[in-house]
Parts: sequence; structure tokens; C-alpha cells
Amino acid sequence: MKDVCMFEFVSDVLNLKQMDSVEQGRQPLSSAGTGASSLSRVLPDVANDSTPHIGGTLDRVGMSGVELVLRLRDASGEIFRTPARADAAVSLDDERVKGIHMSRLFLSLNNRLADAELSMPVVNEILQDFVKTHADMSANSYLTLQYEHSMKRPALLSDHAGWRAYPVTIQSAYQQGKYRHQLTVQLTYSSACPCSAALSRQLIQQAFERSFGDRSELSHDEIFEWLGTPDAILAVPHSQRSHADVTVELSDDLEEFPIETLIDYLERVIATPVQTAVKREDEQEFARLNGANLMFCEDAARKLKAALESYEGVKDFRVEINHLESLHPHDASAVASSSRS
Repeated sequence: MKDVCMFEFVSDVLNLKQMDSVEQGRQPLSSAGTGASSLSRVLPDVANDSTPHIGGTLDRVGMSGVELVLRLRDASGEIFRTPARADAAVSLDDERVKGIHMSRLFLSLNNRLADAELSMPVVNEILQDFVKTHADMSANSYLTLQYEHSMKRPALLSDHAGWRAYPVTIQSAYQQGKYRHQLTVQLTYSSACPCSAALSRQLIQQAFERSFGDRSELSHDEIFEWLGTPDAILAVPHSQRSHADVTVELSDDLEEFPIETLIDYLERVIATPVQTAVKREDEQEFARLNGANLMFCEDAARKLKAALESYEGVKDFRVEINHLESLHPHDASAVASSSRS
């Protein structure tokens, strides 16, 4: 960042020297053999040299969708790179200033993230850079990072594995002299409907009654054989792919963003995350897990809420559940937030 500031300082000095030479009738600097060069005129700076037609302060001004690459560390300690997008902004607190220096935000992102592993201290440094390079006009700064976090997931029973990509959003701010960090992860899981399961069981009972209602006694072998027939599964509960968007506000004493540990914890709680590599034994185990974890959207929201209430390193949280219904063309949804809020 010192290099950036020095570059701007040198540019300003050159511009002032050129302006002085023009005022005194001297020929401005030019390259040998040419009558003009990039140093022969002062480049206009509208943001600095003019005032807004309509004054007023602004909450945030900056850039959105900035393309960059993040350096991250996985659970095994390996560093990997992943593409990301950033939103960078500062508050505009001086109503007389026409515009901020957006290039300074971009250069700070590039310089800080080029070789550094993503961490909360690094993000704090970026937020400080934003404010320092706009010290005459801004007191608050904001940074949002969005990317997909890849994690290798083992199969439920077989010896196979595959990759899952989890959407991650990190929202950080420096406001009134304090840092704030929020982490959002999206989980995808299967939800089997408890009502549909009960209705299916009733139909199976009725089918059993039709088959054996006139019998007072049945052998183990007869029942076992019947359970393997299509009549025994003439109805199945509906299930659907579902999403949980979990946002946590992180404690001030953390150094790292607990991305993988949080995802692992929440998937254990929800119990039916979608799978990667699946052989028949894995699919059967997945069916068992769905049957053992029947849930409405309310159930999923309450499970995750209860699990996060005591999760270490979390000051606050919000859970948004969406079950992408297979029964309806619309979705079922629920929202839960911390009882401490």
C-alpha cells in the first residue's frame, strides 16, 4: 500500500510541476523527438476538482462483482486457490465530495489478497486500507466476498468419495471503530415429509389388511415374504431437495473464518445432506437416514436453531429454510434467529 500512496504522490508532484511550467510560459516536459507525451498535460480529475450538483452524504459507494482469487486452507492444512467476487465500498460522509477513489479500493484488494491466506486479520487490514485511503471523506468501510468452497465428501458406506461445492458469503464491515464479520453458508439436503410418511404407512396397513384380514395367525416367513412384494411399498413418502442458508455473526476473538467446521457441524445436525458418489449400499443408507429424519421445514429450522444456540464463536445467527416441494409447485419455508438477539 505504501507503493500505491507513493505512486499517487509522485503523480501529483509531476502534475503540479507541469502546471507551474505552463503558467511561466515554459515548454512542458516531452519525450525526445516528439512534441507530446503522457506527461505533457495534466489529466483531469473530476472527482477531486468538482463539487456535486446535489450535495448529501451516502451510506455506501464502491464497486460490486470485482473478480479476484482467494487463497484458502482446507481441513488437511493444504492451501488452495478459488475464484471469487467482491463488493467493496466506503461511506461518503462529506457531502461536498463528488466521488470516491474506486481504484484505491481495487488496488487494496489486489495487494492484500495476492499472496495472503484469507483470514479475519487480513480482511480487517483491507477495511482499514479503504478508510485510510479515503480519510478525508469516509469513516466506514465494507467488504463482501462470495465464492464456492469445495470439500471432498466420502460416501455413506462404500469406499468412494466426490466433491461438493458450498456457496459461501463473507460480509465484513468497519463501522464506528469496530469490526463486524458475518459468515453465510448454504447447505443442500433431502427432506422427507412426515405427513406423507404417515399417509403411506396407512395405505400399507390397508394393503396388509386386504391380504391377511381373514387370517388370525401368520408365520414369520409369510410376513417376511409379503414385506418384499410391491404391495408392501404401494405408497412412498415424498421428499425433496432442500436448502438451509445459515448466517452467523462471528465473535471478535476469532482469527479464522470457521467455514469447513461450521459446514461439517450443520450437516451432522441435519443428517441428510446430499451425496456425491453413490453405490447401492450408499443409496440404501440414504433412504434409511431419510426415514429416520422425517422433517417439515419447521423441524429443520428448529434443529439448526437449537444446534447454533450453543455453538462456540457465534454471537448471533439467522437460519432460512427452503424445501423445494415435490408435491406443490411452490416451496415451503421457515426462518429462525438467535434467542439472544
